[in-house]
Amino acid sequence: MADGTDPLLRLAGATVALGGRTVLEAADLSVGAGELVALIGPNGAGKTTLLRAALGLVPLSAGEVAVEGRTGRRAGQGAGYVPQRHEFAWDFPIDIAGAVLTGRTRRVGWLRRPDAADRAAVEEALELTGLTGLRRRPVGELSGGQRQRVLVARALAAGPRILLLDEPFTGVDVPTQELLNELFGRLAAEGRGLLMTTHDLAAAARTCGRVVLLNRTVVAQGGPELLADPDRMLRAFGLDRAIGTVAAP
Repeated sequence: MADGTDPLLRLAGATVALGGRTVLEAADLSVGAGELVALIGPNGAGKTTLLRAALGLVPLSAGEVAVEGRTGRRAGQGAGYVPQRHEFAWDFPIDIAGAVLTGRTRRVGWLRRPDAADRAAVEEALELTGLTGLRRRPVGELSGGQRQRVLVARALAAGPRILLLDEPFTGVDVPTQELLNELFGRLAAEGRGLLMTTHDLAAAARTCGRVVLLNRTVVAQGGPELLADPDRMLRAFGLDRAIGTVAAP
């Protein structure tokens, strides 16, 4: 990083091939403590694959991933992950508190009963996401915005320093988006690092300190003003040069 400290997340030459096709190629990216970074690109650009590669959920065919300085297959286990909502089993008979507790599985294990530290972590995550009063509501009864907050709380319960979020604003109402924006800013201010995929260019320009344009590889990265650069947006999206006006906050 510019200040000489090691990033919380670093991808160097990260390449992923799935089904014989290269979906991520020689991607270089880093996220430092206190950063909220937007990962932006068209559908099929490899954004979710990049997050999963960082977590160690898909193998690299070349390159390296380091999380808090750790490398290797298990390096990403210390990161928090907020998947897209459809990836969670919302029909499972569990309440909000129970769903958030599953975020502690790597620490608690499947057989050990949760202790006071686990319960305290769940309570803090519920409070941060505004879910304390709903803790006993079954997850199958939740709205889209409430479900998104559950996924964020579940990731926070593990106490990660780096948080990876896959389209956290898709299909949520405005109050939920505002709550999450405020929360993500607060987490960054506390020294955590956040990498967030999003299609909302205007929101990214307002709230993120840095943006990364991805289309199978990293096309460009820099400050939010990058979203108003028509040439680089054209390279990332293959759209008309006028796209640059969309991102103006």
